[in-house]
Amino acid sequence: MSPRILKRSRRHCRTALSTVVLALMSCGLAVADDRSDKDDAAHRAKTATPIKHLIVIIGENRTFDHIFATYQPKQGQSVANLLSKGIILPKGAPGPNFARSRQFQINQPFPAKYFIDAFVTAGKTAYQQSPGTPVFPAPNTDGAPQAPDGLAQGQAPFSQAAVPDALLPIIEPSLEKEDLGLLRTGATGLPGGSTDTRIANAVNLPNGVFQITGRTLPYDSFTGDMVHRLFHMWQQSDSDVHNATPSNPSGCLNDLYPFVGVARNDDSGGNSMGFYNVLNGDAPLFKRLADQYTINDNYHQPVMGGTAVQHVMIGTADAIFWETFNGVTQPPLASVADPDPKSATDVSFQRDKQWTNCSDLGQPGIAPIVNYLASLPWHPSPNCDPGHFYMINNLSPGFLPNGAIDGPNIVTGSKVPPSGLRTIGDALNEKNISWAYFGGGFNAAVRVANGSTDLVDQLIAFNYCDICNPFSYVKSIMGNAQQRNAHIKDAIDFFKGLDQGKLPSIAFVKPDSIVDGHPASSKLDLFEAMVENILDKLKAHEDLFEETAFLVTFDEGGGYWDSGFFQPLDFFGDGPRIPMVVVSKFSRGGKVVHSYNDHASIVKFIERNWDLKPLTGRSRDNLPNPKMNGADPYVPTNMPAVGDLFDMFDFDQK
Repeated sequence: MSPRILKRSRRHCRTALSTVVLALMSCGLAVADDRSDKDDAAHRAKTATPIKHLIVIIGENRTFDHIFATYQPKQGQSVANLLSKGIILPKGAPGPNFARSRQFQINQPFPAKYFIDAFVTAGKTAYQQSPGTPVFPAPNTDGAPQAPDGLAQGQAPFSQAAVPDALLPIIEPSLEKEDLGLLRTGATGLPGGSTDTRIANAVNLPNGVFQITGRTLPYDSFTGDMVHRLFHMWQQSDSDVHNATPSNPSGCLNDLYPFVGVARNDDSGGNSMGFYNVLNGDAPLFKRLADQYTINDNYHQPVMGGTAVQHVMIGTADAIFWETFNGVTQPPLASVADPDPKSATDVSFQRDKQWTNCSDLGQPGIAPIVNYLASLPWHPSPNCDPGHFYMINNLSPGFLPNGAIDGPNIVTGSKVPPSGLRTIGDALNEKNISWAYFGGGFNAAVRVANGSTDLVDQLIAFNYCDICNPFSYVKSIMGNAQQRNAHIKDAIDFFKGLDQGKLPSIAFVKPDSIVDGHPASSKLDLFEAMVENILDKLKAHEDLFEETAFLVTFDEGGGYWDSGFFQPLDFFGDGPRIPMVVVSKFSRGGKVVHSYNDHASIVKFIERNWDLKPLTGRSRDNLPNPKMNGADPYVPTNMPAVGDLFDMFDFDQK
């Protein structure tokens, strides 16, 4: 862990880069054009609050409990986490209510059809501590790097011999110089897909949550990944209204997390039950931000599943569907999910794919979810338009980063056809409100799409997250060269503007895959380092900080378990809680807000602050703000409902 992250705050001046670095930069890492005219327009734009600039940074794959498991807020504030619920003790050991995190294995024979609750199966059996049967699955190194290597590895850590120091700021311009060392550390030292013996008691863990870090696994470490896909997450949730309670009216028990991953044979083992301990020094930046600003402990991933669908929701408050492309009216059957078990002894899916027609109860996997929604007291609509095949798992946009259309991969169903879905960018354009999406590695991705074979370009482009850019799916932005050039930028453009104190009204910032915090391919401290870089630069311009809200969140929980209630809104989600931190002059004080929110709340905040209407008649920004019950501050009384984040600010602060 970089010593710099442990400090409270400091500003840094960048030293001049070496001649070799400057030469490498000259190969194409262009910076943004001066945008002073847009900055003036942003300042003049009429807003409902003093907030003139919104920065949203989206990390990867961490639940609220996973990071804030042991967080203790300031006096007068309360938080719902593993510690406050007695599931664990301050040092991370099991607490008196540890059984609330207990996990189960489904008994054989497995049903012939997809299920989302254990009630329709032959029953379930709790995992036991070794040598019981079934044994709680040991955590696994799934996907985490064994040792530092070179560019061909495609991810950190990088060895000194293969990647010289002069290359590190080129590979990762989102970090300050003193944090570049994090790109060399944290490898597992263990074979891929093996038991993570760095975790204390790894092969003999009690059945429930466990602390990841310890004597042989420091915070600055890569750890294994786990399953996070729509049909899998519904199944992990084990949802049945007969299990409903006043504090958990959805009846989701969340007790099949390791089982679903093990059944999929994805090498994740018990990874889903791991958490960090901020009382022991883990996630120090997140703890400091929570102590100084405002967090929400009832903020949720909006869709069951992975990266792409969450980011689409951030940009559209909706789900994206197949649109006719070159006469092809629906995705090929081979790319359509069939989550029915393969056999009575194999619960893995017939087809673990990316599209589904959730308007048709005859399609595999649809009826259990739709019928469950109908059984809930607030009767959420599936919100699946007739005949539409919706993307439910990760697929790249049909547009390449340079705007070209990848027709051959679209017609196979492995990419998303250019979409007419309306985005928040379209709404902002209509009112001449400045905005941009800043994706780490975008410039290199464009160069590679244009034919570059440079190895550094290839590495950086590989780590550009095209599925994280909701605007890259739509014709109105990505299919229009003028719009694309105006609104799709690289993270280095964001930092250039921030250094100059010039930002658009709304800035979506997406780290590249090296620093996004994703388990296995990144580390949480790398994401913290990028966040602090932004915060330091923002605070260096006091006038800009005075009128900026900086939202720090994650796309989804990544398959990590969380103890919180979540509210089913439609076929797609919601899902587990994820962190949301609001950094602003108007969010100081270490508050913990409990109102119910998800990524559509970001869209709602933009719409309310900049006086925009909901995007479409079906998008989630039409949902009302939640009315929270004092007796249970986490369950809205007017479900379905999601907030607009305004209650995370105090605009009367001076």
